[in-house]
Amino acid sequence: MKLKQRVVLLAILLVIFIFTKVFLIDNLDTSAANREDQRAFHRMMASLRVELDPRLDHTMQSPWEIAAQWVVPREVYPEETPELGAVMHAMLTKKIIKADVGYKGTQLKALLILEGGQKVVFKPKRYARDYVVEGEPYAGYDRHNAEVAAFHLDRILGFRRAPLVVGRFVNLRTEIKPVATEQLLGTFMTVGNSTCFYGKCYYCRETEPACADGDVMEGSVTLWLPDVWPLQKHRHPWGRTYREGKLARWEYDESYCDAVKKTSPYDSGPRLLDIIDTAIFDYLIGNADRHHYESFQDDEGASMLILLDNAKSFGNPALDERSILAPLYQCCIIRVSTWNRLNYLKNGVLKSALKTALSHDPISPVLSDSHLDALDQRLLSILATVKQCTDQFGSDVVLVEDRMTLSHL
Repeated sequence: MKLKQRVVLLAILLVIFIFTKVFLIDNLDTSAANREDQRAFHRMMASLRVELDPRLDHTMQSPWEIAAQWVVPREVYPEETPELGAVMHAMLTKKIIKADVGYKGTQLKALLILEGGQKVVFKPKRYARDYVVEGEPYAGYDRHNAEVAAFHLDRILGFRRAPLVVGRFVNLRTEIKPVATEQLLGTFMTVGNSTCFYGKCYYCRETEPACADGDVMEGSVTLWLPDVWPLQKHRHPWGRTYREGKLARWEYDESYCDAVKKTSPYDSGPRLLDIIDTAIFDYLIGNADRHHYESFQDDEGASMLILLDNAKSFGNPALDERSILAPLYQCCIIRVSTWNRLNYLKNGVLKSALKTALSHDPISPVLSDSHLDALDQRLLSILATVKQCTDQFGSDVVLVEDRMTLSHL
């Protein structure tokens, strides 16, 4: 073989070798990431049932100290939480030492201080489980059971960005009124044989109190995030106007995502992908009311989008408000880890997983079967939306690898 031919042949072999090596390494990396996603999914499935057990045999710390140490910029709680049951048991059983009106907002809530100084937010029961909230997707009172269900869905999706929530029954006469502030106490009333209160908030009215069954009120308690992690409020870029006849820009501008990508903190870092994750989460639970969101302060866009205030969810199982998915279908990007998790949850797995997770809550059954069925149907819509994106732009563009090392020091 002539020297020139040998050189050409060697060059071709070298190109083939380099291409094969790069291709194999890339696929090995992808396969390794997918395998880790699958292992994480199996770990989650194995820990679905949270036993509300007060024992903390391996530590002298209080449940409140443990929960506070879990919080880091990208997680409210870690993947492996053997103490989760003990923390939630404390939220369920610790004595209420103070009760006050809730923090600023539009909906009725109470701020409780539990023994040991831990703040929790109490949201009262307003509707029966099978009640269907008609009208706009953000209509109606807050649903306390929605907070419980949303927390466990956050666990199942692997986001770990929602504060801990558990259902709790409280006796308004013996547990709340004796320790209530004058401001809260002034909103108590009796309707028939039931103790009621209407609190202080933008939409709170004396004519629309929340009433107990006699003296005992069902509700949810949400664990207050540690004060060392102050929150910063942001206007959601896909927020609604809440004005009849007035559309937000994203509702008529199909290129809106391009404009969002040019503004901080969506032009770099994880925030835009967090918005996509949140849109998926909100679509599954039917929450069309996330007009603002919170992150940790001074985060320069690195903090997670915290999944707070999920009570405007699970209102109407027959209503699939597709506009909630606008960040997904307008930006056409999604985390690979989120995409993998969604695929693991299809074929009825999501409904089964959430039903199992909720079965141990004190206010179980938390959701009606119609709401659980709706989750599986909405999941199919999300998967179809992503497929439309990949068909149009390709998987390399749509599926974004964005994994972060999360340390709990």
